Amino acid sequence: MKVLLVGATGRLGTAVGKALVGRGHQVVTVGRTAGDIRADVADPDQVARVFAQVADLDAVASAAGAVPYKRVVDMTPGDYLSAYRGKVAAQIELVRQGTHHVAARGSFTLITGVLNREPIVTGSAAAMVNGAVEGFVRAAAIEIAPQRINAVSPTVFAESMEQYGDSFPGITPVGVDVAAAAYVRSIEGAETGRVFHVP
Repeated sequence: MKVLLVGATGRLGTAVGKALVGRGHQVVTVGRTAGDIRADVADPDQVARVFAQVADLDAVASAAGAVPYKRVVDMTPGDYLSAYRGKVAAQIELVRQGTHHVAARGSFTLITGVLNREPIVTGSAAAMVNGAVEGFVRAAAIEIAPQRINAVSPTVFAESMEQYGDSFPGITPVGVDVAAAAYVRSIEGAETGRVFHVP
């Protein structure tokens, strides 16, 4: 398959790309500062430019979406809006525009995360956007069929515990390769409208 991988140079994106290439797929990488195509997918015009450069896609996978981590009382309206634009609107735009560029039975795989089901202090913006993406995936699945759409929702990565571990007390981390396997399941499988929790 030919897969467009957004956020390909981050920790998760790198693992997803490696897993897909290892299974014989052709991966076209997209990133803001590195990759086959440089683009900020939070900008709809840049999303259009990405799709204009890549033909015959079988799948789109997103592993990108930064959000601010602050207590609610310290958040500004701009913080919440930046979280929405960066993780929700950007991924919706990949699907909205991508339906015209992906094979009739192709797929989309988006990224969410654990914080809308296991909240932490400073995680309200992440919880908000993760819930929004998951709701979108379930609704979009019935509208874009026979194209498929799923989301991968990992907990904190073992590889990130030194940096983020204190924010996730008592939560068992997972290896990034396990999350990458969920992307493989979404792309190669037949399921749609699913949120794959990792673990």
